[in-house]
Amino acid sequence: PLFLSPSLVSSLSLSLPVSLFLLLILLLSFLFSGPEEWGCFLHEPDKKYTDFSEINTEIQRRTDEIIGTNKGITHESIRLEIFSPHVLNLTLVDTPGITKVPVGDQPDDIENLIYQLILTFISNPNAIILAVSAANTDLATSESLKIARIVDPEGNRTLAVVTKLDLMDAGTDAMEMLTGRVIPVKLGIIGVVNRSQLDIQNKKSIKDALQSEALFFQRRYPGLSSRNGTSHLSRNLNKLLMHHIRSCLPDLKTRISIMISQYQQMLNTLGQPVTDKSQILLQVITKFASTYCAVVEGTSPDIQISELCGGARICYIFHEIYGRTLKSVGPLDGLSTTDILTALRNATGPRPSLFVPEIAFELLVKRQIQRLEDPSLRCVELVYEEMQRIIQYCGQQLQELNRFTKLHDRIVDVVTQLLRRRLTPTNTMVEQLVAIELAYINTNHPDFVRSTTVLSDLVQNESRGERLRQQHAMSTSSSISAVESKSSPPTEKKAPKEVALLPTVAAQQEAAAGGGFFGMFGGRSREQPLSSATPVLAQVVPSPRAEQPDANELRSQFAATGPRLSTSVDSTSLESLPKDGLSPRQRLECNLMEKLIKSYFTLVRKTIQDSVPKAVMHFLVNHVRDCLQSELVGTLYKAEHFDDLLSESEQLAQRRQEAAKMLEALQRASHIISEVRDTHFA
Repeated sequence: PLFLSPSLVSSLSLSLPVSLFLLLILLLSFLFSGPEEWGCFLHEPDKKYTDFSEINTEIQRRTDEIIGTNKGITHESIRLEIFSPHVLNLTLVDTPGITKVPVGDQPDDIENLIYQLILTFISNPNAIILAVSAANTDLATSESLKIARIVDPEGNRTLAVVTKLDLMDAGTDAMEMLTGRVIPVKLGIIGVVNRSQLDIQNKKSIKDALQSEALFFQRRYPGLSSRNGTSHLSRNLNKLLMHHIRSCLPDLKTRISIMISQYQQMLNTLGQPVTDKSQILLQVITKFASTYCAVVEGTSPDIQISELCGGARICYIFHEIYGRTLKSVGPLDGLSTTDILTALRNATGPRPSLFVPEIAFELLVKRQIQRLEDPSLRCVELVYEEMQRIIQYCGQQLQELNRFTKLHDRIVDVVTQLLRRRLTPTNTMVEQLVAIELAYINTNHPDFVRSTTVLSDLVQNESRGERLRQQHAMSTSSSISAVESKSSPPTEKKAPKEVALLPTVAAQQEAAAGGGFFGMFGGRSREQPLSSATPVLAQVVPSPRAEQPDANELRSQFAATGPRLSTSVDSTSLESLPKDGLSPRQRLECNLMEKLIKSYFTLVRKTIQDSVPKAVMHFLVNHVRDCLQSELVGTLYKAEHFDDLLSESEQLAQRRQEAAKMLEALQRASHIISEVRDTHFA
């Protein structure tokens, strides 16, 4: 329990009658009080006791009930409250005497148990320690003073009490002990004479016991009679407590202020009892919707610094996660040279191809564009999950939702269902964006690389490579002819092998103007006859009059004119190229197709990267933000749901009641401390 006022803790060095010392102090004025004063026990709060004998009987009965009749011990305490204007306003804790040897039902470690029990109470810095010792023993061996000095080495809150002065041996007295010459105690040493066990059995009254005590001190210690006795102890404690309270006021004031703030905050969290349920429900719904929208838009006052959330995380998903994922999808990923050649051959049907078919380009580029759909749908899923996380975040921020758990669950259900309904049209729109790009391959797009530009680069590179190969072939052929001419008669001069490379630039432009995107590869206008089509790359058939080269010469020429890679082509895109099995025409077709696929795929990827976040914001984020409050009001704001949604648990109502009582007690204690602080003590 929390004791705001200073307490008195009596530590007995010998075993005294149970609660005898407590009753001597607290009930001193009770004997002469009127009928308006009473006492009550915590275990019987509704029963009032106006007779001291009944209180004494109840203490003994409760003691036997808890620990039995064989000198047992327990941490459970008996709490008695005395209501009277004549008693001190304090808490008195009467601890058991320190026992060295266990007796009866006491455990073997009884000494350690009692030692720890006493330390629990006297460690409180607001407690005044009454170190009780018997006069017929050596005060230097007092266990109570020893324990007190452990927690109060300077003795600022320790008062020594000496009992059993009437039981000292004949010829001895306690003069040295009471004057502090044996062991000095800062707050003093006071002697008392209590009732003996025989007096208790004979039911000697406290009034008669006090008179006998006064006569004893006047007879045995006349010079010390005014400074000893139970009455002097009571007055001294009153004065000591007032000064001790005064020294503890700053710390008590601070502690009470902190506790008032804590319990006030607890009450704010628990809320006031619900009176107008319709108004409370509408306020909670409006506050949740406003908080949700603020988190999405980034205007929430409670900004997190540990992680991204809300609109900031959605932006991160769009530009970082989704953007990096799309960039990681390469234009030629999963597309090998064999796939390109196979598509070119399949697009020509049973006849050999003279030109590059346009349908092969569309087939290949659509296959690559289709790969953008899965990352786009994953982007929608990530935004949907973040919108779900915002629901939980708002639920933790609003104290009202922690109070009304059923309302919290229903709000989560409604918002979750709204998000699920918007997820389907959002995914559909993203799929349609990809389908739109697949529906029409716009090769006339201004940002799409022109075929003439690609072809011109390839022609220049291929021409340089072909000239080098021809020169190498001619030098090799001359060497072979010189060797053969020495061993054989001269023959008819062979016709040189001619390769017509590519048409001139003027012919390319003319062909492109007449045939569209793939016009340079044989395309023609509708008015142009087929015979006017200009081929890309055609091998000139040797003249019939020319003599065919022999096998050795063909092998030498083929070795000299082997395929070469164009320096303008990405080497990574041709890693799987079967170099030894491609003709110059096939190389040119593959290189051209790869460059066109890269150009168009990059164009479409940029469009998708821009369109998907816009579609997600329009169909999912903005729609939920705009319709959230109306959806909640339309679903939850119904009279038949008020009682169920705003119901509180019994534990919550009990906590609110206890917090309100504690706050009231703390405020009253703060007011009392303010009054005591302004009081001047003598």
